[in-house]
Amino acid sequence: MPVVFPEALVAAFIAIFLFVALGAALALVVVNLRRPRNTTLAIAAGILVLCLLVVTVLPWNAPGLLGLIIALPAVVLAVLGGDPIVRRVLAIATHGTVREGIAGGILVSARPDAGDDPEAVHEILRGGTTIGYLERLGVVLGIIAGFPEAIAVVVALKGIGRFSELATPAARERFIVGTLASLLWACVLGAIVRLAIW
Repeated sequence: MPVVFPEALVAAFIAIFLFVALGAALALVVVNLRRPRNTTLAIAAGILVLCLLVVTVLPWNAPGLLGLIIALPAVVLAVLGGDPIVRRVLAIATHGTVREGIAGGILVSARPDAGDDPEAVHEILRGGTTIGYLERLGVVLGIIAGFPEAIAVVVALKGIGRFSELATPAARERFIVGTLASLLWACVLGAIVRLAIW
C-alpha cells in the first residue's frame, strides 16, 4: 500500500527546501562579495536552477505565510546577488579591459590618442551599482506581484536616464550586457517565487 502524504505536509517540505536553498545561495553570494570566486557564483546559480526546476515540475501552491517565507530570501538574493553576477558577466564580456571608476562607473577616454592622460579620461555610467540594486528590486517585486510589465518600465527609465552617456562603444556594451545580466538574475528569482505561490 503506497504511502500518501497530506498536501499540507508536501507544501511545507517544499517551502522549507526552497527557503534553505535560497538561503544557501544568498550565503554564497555574501561570501563572494568579500572574496570574489567563480566557484561560489556558479554554485549559487546552480542552486537557483535547481529551485526553478522544483517549482516548475512540482505542481503546488504555497499558502500565504509559506510564500512570504520563500519571498524574503529570494528578494534579498535578487537585489544583492545581482551585483557580483553582473560584475563577473561584464568581466567576461569585456575581457577585463574596461577600467572602473571610483563612483561605480567606467573610465573612458575623450579622444582615441589620449592613452593614460588623466586629463583626457572621464567617468561615465556613474552610480551603476545603486541603479542595479533598484532595478533588480523593481523587477523581482513586479514579477512576484504579477506585474511583469515592470520590466519594461525599469528598462525604459534606465534607457532614458542613461541615453546621453551611451556615445562610446564601451558604454553601450556595458549598459546592454549589464542590464541583461541583471534583469535575467532578477527574473529567475521572481519566477521561482511566482511559480511557488501561484
